Amino acid sequence: MKDEKACGSIYGLAFIGAAVYFIQHSTSFWGGVLGLLKAAVWPAILMYKLLGYLGV
Repeated sequence: MKDEKACGSIYGLAFIGAAVYFIQHSTSFWGGVLGLLKAAVWPAILMYKLLGYLGV
């Protein structure tokens, strides 16, 4: 249970960081919307790869 909360916290921080990054680099409204979608997917892919690498 404790590990699940830690992973959720890491995912949340990664989402916020990615959202800020992608929105800052967008040039239009739809670019910002696409940035939010990318921010939602990017941490999930990162965590999947990281946990696979760690063998968890």
